[in-house]
Amino acid sequence: MGLNKYLKKNKTSKNWLKEKHKDFFFKRSRIQGYRSRSAFKLIEMNNKFNILNKNSSVLDLGSSPGGWSQVVAKKIITGKILAVDVNFMEKIDNVDFLKGDLDDDEIYKKIGLYFNHKIDVVLSDMAANTSGHKDLDSFRTGKLCIKALELAKKNLTINGVFLSKIFMGSIFKEIKENAKKNFKKVVIYKPISSKKESKEVYIYCKGISKFIT
Repeated sequence: MGLNKYLKKNKTSKNWLKEKHKDFFFKRSRIQGYRSRSAFKLIEMNNKFNILNKNSSVLDLGSSPGGWSQVVAKKIITGKILAVDVNFMEKIDNVDFLKGDLDDDEIYKKIGLYFNHKIDVVLSDMAANTSGHKDLDSFRTGKLCIKALELAKKNLTINGVFLSKIFMGSIFKEIKENAKKNFKKVVIYKPISSKKESKEVYIYCKGISKFIT
């Protein structure tokens, strides 16, 4: 790498870190002990939609580093919480962790064995690794949302909730139509804690309209 390219890259990295440390929710996450700023997105959406109850069974997909699981663990008292991610996640009290990929059929069997009954809430904060191409990243993250949606349709209770990250893009319409076909209530919501410039939104779905026994 040439000197100019190195200096440019180094400057960009420093700017990114500077902006990150300026971020209000990033600072709050450090102060309150959350592993990621995304914890505040779930807190906000739970306050709005009343997703988590003390006896809920919850599946947290794309859980690492654990911000959402930390929020869930504070709300659930008698229920069960399973976090799943392709990356390792450090232990959180009252949360069980399963390392695995939704492309692997075995992970679905393990999830089924863990709960051994229908699930109340399926959360997904999964996002594809960034490639530098925003449209491609949006599409790949959308595909992850569809996988999570398919899992939710088969495993949720009749009044269960599915909440997932998506990005506005070419696959957005397909996801929304799929959700409306299978859930009684579908809401697209952008949390205040999401960055304004981000195309990130969340899809909230409740009540299976085509219940699978």
